[in-house]
Amino acid sequence: MAEAHLCLLTMKILLVFASLVAATCSEQLFVGDQVLRITASNEEQIALLRALDEQTELQVDFWRHPASPGHPADLRVPFPSLQAVKTLLESNGISYSIMIQDLQKLVDEEKKAMAKPSKTKRSGSTFNFASYHTIDEIYDWMDTLVADHPDLVSKLQIGQSYENRSLYVLKFSTGGSNRSAIWLDTGIHSREWITQATGAWTANKIAEEYGQDPSVTAVLDSMDIFLEIIANPDGFAYTHSSNRMWRKTRSRNSGSLCVGVDPNRNWNAGFGVAGASRNPCSETYHGPYANSEPEVKAIVDFVNNHGNIKAFISIHSYSQLLLYPYGYTRTPAPDQRELHEISKKAVAALSSLYGTSYQYGSIYTTIYQASGSSVDWSYNQGIKYSFTFELRDTGRYGFLLPASQIIPTAQETWLALKVIMQHTLNHPY
Repeated sequence: MAEAHLCLLTMKILLVFASLVAATCSEQLFVGDQVLRITASNEEQIALLRALDEQTELQVDFWRHPASPGHPADLRVPFPSLQAVKTLLESNGISYSIMIQDLQKLVDEEKKAMAKPSKTKRSGSTFNFASYHTIDEIYDWMDTLVADHPDLVSKLQIGQSYENRSLYVLKFSTGGSNRSAIWLDTGIHSREWITQATGAWTANKIAEEYGQDPSVTAVLDSMDIFLEIIANPDGFAYTHSSNRMWRKTRSRNSGSLCVGVDPNRNWNAGFGVAGASRNPCSETYHGPYANSEPEVKAIVDFVNNHGNIKAFISIHSYSQLLLYPYGYTRTPAPDQRELHEISKKAVAALSSLYGTSYQYGSIYTTIYQASGSSVDWSYNQGIKYSFTFELRDTGRYGFLLPASQIIPTAQETWLALKVIMQHTLNHPY
């Protein structure tokens, strides 16, 4: 018993030291941090993992949350907590393997790749779609896209973030008023860099394919497309300046030193029920009330004011999934049969290019209960075609997908998006 107390005391000292080191550095380091793939075999073990997520002193971070027995969860463990976490898992008979041996090595490789000069020229600029970019680079490129396609593309500002960054949406339209529309967003979770990169590639593809691709042309001749590439600009900027693994917004939480709200648990759809955390230090903290985050409220107001959005598609990473409502309840969505059939066709189209395997189904039954999500909200507003993508990969790199996979990921996702957009066009409601 004395040895256990000594071990616990030592661990707490190490954690305090690590926190002090992090506080004195402008950028958080992940030296020695590991990502563990954990497979629970029963509900008791699932409960233990969920409790682990609430133990803020360990500073663990679930990249993929525990769902049900047999479904793997991915957990980033800071180096000072590794021994304690592994001992806990082993003593409770929970199996695990090491997915990422040293997270900092992947972060360093990513930085090195971004530092290389761009050789790809598009739209008269040096914007390289095969590389990750900062918020300023993406916003500058958006202006170039608008300038290159003035009759098709315009840029709208739909609000301001918590830190007063502009929330920009690209509008693709061939004219007309009160037309039905499709909403796309990427980057609502800031560390999911493959999504913002896919969003930029997709915006360019839409602009280039109008008049060339019959299906894209047919959609835009009848409908508008709105695309928000950086739905969480404060968090995205923070992943570049201070903490590559930052997920949430950057709002201050009253009564807590912990910063930020999970912007995909903040919507008014089952808000605050199981599937989100009430702990401000949690990565899935739902916030003080629904739509508390200006980044979320801006989309809510835009969609409500528009009044004719027919499809709402939010793109995340990772896990290779195509999901539809609901997440906050096991009750099937009234349109589940149609949504399931669309998902089946979209996944088949996606897989046809590189053979990438996707699962599909409702959020609740395919991954886990998640309350307050954007697509549950949009579906409840009457937007029948509401979908969430979880892009590559399945965990080898997780949120640090190499830049070499950006274009292949965007290309295959595009095929699935076209299926959904075409169905939306062909099945008005």
